[in-house]
Amino acid sequence: MSRPLGAIVDALGGQLVGNPSLEILRLAPLATATSCELSFVAQARYASQIATTAAGALIVPPALQEAAAARGACVVSEDPYLYFARLTQWWRAQHEPAELASIHPSAHIDPSAVIGEGVSIGAGAVVGPGAHIGAGTRIGPHCVLARGASVGAGSLLYARVSIGERCAVGARAILHPGVVIGADGFGFAPHRGEWVKIEQLGAVRIGDDVEIGANTCIDRGALDDTVIGNGVKLDNLIQIGHNVRIGDHTAMAGCVGVAGTAVIGAHCSVGGGAIILGHLSLADRVNISAATVVTRSIHQPGLYTGMFPIDDNAAWEKNAASLKQLNRLRERVRALEQRNDTDKNRTS
Repeated sequence: MSRPLGAIVDALGGQLVGNPSLEILRLAPLATATSCELSFVAQARYASQIATTAAGALIVPPALQEAAAARGACVVSEDPYLYFARLTQWWRAQHEPAELASIHPSAHIDPSAVIGEGVSIGAGAVVGPGAHIGAGTRIGPHCVLARGASVGAGSLLYARVSIGERCAVGARAILHPGVVIGADGFGFAPHRGEWVKIEQLGAVRIGDDVEIGANTCIDRGALDDTVIGNGVKLDNLIQIGHNVRIGDHTAMAGCVGVAGTAVIGAHCSVGGGAIILGHLSLADRVNISAATVVTRSIHQPGLYTGMFPIDDNAAWEKNAASLKQLNRLRERVRALEQRNDTDKNRTS
């Protein structure tokens, strides 16, 4: 199952230095790669590892070409990390033959559903009335497409994905196991100590080239739709509340929570475990650090952090107690400043 290094360069480009016939058995991390494996060095700060790795060949930037060539074969690319990403896609396509389109006998497909050419549907899947599945899409076992749901062409739904009524997923989507699109948003009206359900009448609209990680949930809108833009990447275990809007090519790491009606711009990133409160807006190209709680709207691009540093419990409790006194201390400082200004005026 190996491939010649020259074949990789022919397929993906880059400048080959060294033996094009070198057989590459697999792709591997720099620290553990062996003489029949290919790895990459993305940045000059990792240059010291070029001399210590046992990799048969390296993908490197132009600045590291000389060092890499001194030890053996290499592929020179302006962006080694991007090159490696495209290499992983090529490698998988080379080693995993395409599945033949088939519909499992145990799948239930409503007669009114529209199924495109070359669609595969796994065991126990349910495709509801009026649902649409685009050409070449693969629907995994025990997936559910409810009434009027749609999935664009060339998409991949792994096992147990649920797409609710009237919710739409674009082309070339990847939805990992357990994704739920279009569950009810968390909407209730308080009444005499009880909660009265607000029916969620909107849907979810997801653009093209979106990837959604395992067990992530995107709620349908209360009145308008929840909207996920093109190229958005969501990690595992993310909660997107009702009526949220996420702009194109924004990425979120695992366990992020976005409360209802928040509006997030394009090309943003949100670190793992961060929380964005409801009804806030983030401008384009805002980057939120992991574990940050966003409590106000952000109108300018940039990196924002709101973490409180970890400490031993006794020190943390002292710091927390001090924080509670900040408002009182501020008022005392303000009073002292006013008294000082008054004294100056009297003596002038």
